[in-house]
Amino acid sequence: MVKNSFISVILQDEKEENKGSVEFQIFSFTNKIRRLTSHLELHKKDFLSQRGLRKILGKRQRLLAYLSKKNRVSYKKLISQLDIRELKIR
Repeated sequence: MVKNSFISVILQDEKEENKGSVEFQIFSFTNKIRRLTSHLELHKKDFLSQRGLRKILGKRQRLLAYLSKKNRVSYKKLISQLDIRELKIR
C-alpha cells in the first residue's frame, strides 16, 4: 500500500519511527481526503461525510501552513510527493 512506502521514506529521512511527525500527519490526512472524495462521488447526499471532509481539509491546511513556516524545503518536498496544490498564504 502507499502508506507503507511513504512510512519507509519518512523513516529513511529521520532514521527513527516518528508517526506523529507533521509530515506523516499530512500524509495520513491526504489519504483520508482521497478516500472520502471517492466515497462522495458515489454518495452525493452523505452530508456527514462532507462535514468530516471539510474538517480534515482544515486540519491539513493548518499543518501545511505550520510546515511551510517551519521548514520550507521539507514543505516543498512533501507537496511534490503527495501531488497536492501549494498552500496560498496571505
